[in-house]
Amino acid sequence: MEGFSSVTSTTKRLEGKVAIITGGASGFGESTARTFARHGAKVVIADVQDDKGMSICEELGSPENFSYVHCDVTSENDVKNVVYFTMRKHGKLDIMFNNAGILGNLDSSIVDSDNENFKRVFDVNVFGAYLGSKHAARAMIPAKTGVILFTSSNASVVAGESPHSYEVSKHAVVGLMKNLCVELGKYGIRVNCVSPGAIATPLMTKALGVDKSIAEEILSASSNLKGMVPTVEDVAEAALYLSSDESKFVSGINLLIDGGYSTTNQTYTKMIKNFLSK
Repeated sequence: MEGFSSVTSTTKRLEGKVAIITGGASGFGESTARTFARHGAKVVIADVQDDKGMSICEELGSPENFSYVHCDVTSENDVKNVVYFTMRKHGKLDIMFNNAGILGNLDSSIVDSDNENFKRVFDVNVFGAYLGSKHAARAMIPAKTGVILFTSSNASVVAGESPHSYEVSKHAVVGLMKNLCVELGKYGIRVNCVSPGAIATPLMTKALGVDKSIAEEILSASSNLKGMVPTVEDVAEAALYLSSDESKFVSGINLLIDGGYSTTNQTYTKMIKNFLSK
């Protein structure tokens, strides 16, 4: 068993693979970029956070293997440029991780919601994912292989806890994933989603206006699975699995990473306990 454990821990599961990660300069994207690099992938980080993106690439090491390209995912020219850059530099594209996303305003009421905010959230979360998939598919179809991965959210299966714009956008991402799974399967291209629950990313802490430690306390208190705090690394490990050959026959999956939160609503039980304890 010791030998097996040793081999498993040192195996590079993405050796020789080429990956683009949108939104790769922070949060889930940054963690995934580091994880993919550790497992032997050549990584292109696509983001609008230029200083952060370039800094991460410098940390990762060889400029032959790790690159940063400025990319606003709502711009087709930017997305085309990232894919073209990757193909020109590495000669192929194995993994397209459409991870870039925004939460938008925390509008709680439909009657007070902001139209421009709604459009902006859809532009980034849905149109950006669509553009990434479109141009990745153009590179992958001739090769008859590849992985297209999306970051959705457990908001795609749980209602009432997210702003309308974010909630609906994440449902749309899952719908896009399923349609692409059907269309691209004949080319050997797998398409899946990772759907995290609430995790103390910069996106979340900024939206809540609290620091990371406070956010993690809130998450621990509300978690279904006790004894641990969810991290960006949990999402990166799920992305690694769905991008590696270990999941070679997995396609069309919306993989929830929320400790079982989306399986239950314990409000009824809590209300009974509160009522009976009075």
